Amino acid sequence: MRHGYTGRQFGRDSGHRKALLRTLVAALLKNEKIETTVAKAKEIRSLAEKMITLAKRGDLHARRQALSFINDESVVKSLFSSIAPRFSGRNGGDTRIVRSGTRLGDAASMAVIELVERQLKETAQPKAPAKTKA
Repeated sequence: MRHGYTGRQFGRDSGHRKALLRTLVAALLKNEKIETTVAKAKEIRSLAEKMITLAKRGDLHARRQALSFINDESVVKSLFSSIAPRFSGRNGGDTRIVRSGTRLGDAASMAVIELVERQLKETAQPKAPAKTKA
């Protein structure tokens, strides 16, 4: 029986599972939106929100704790400088999971996990030519 065991196994040993979750959280915080399976999205939701809560604290110890989980310094830097101020007024609920259908290869149910208050990337809009009087 599985009494007292929490978390999903994903058919991996503990080191592989930990590395998978760390890279997924880092990708989510870097891109602010990723597509993965529903089970993985549900599993990384709490980890990502813990990282955002650490960033909202903002002290050196919190930064070191975030760096011990996320190995990419640029992601931690952007987490503390740009993501945490956006979520300073929220008491949790920093991520959103939206189901997006099934994957063609193995029919796994897929989902998009994103930060609730994410910044949209500005796309370069071509300027319309200025009208001249003839």
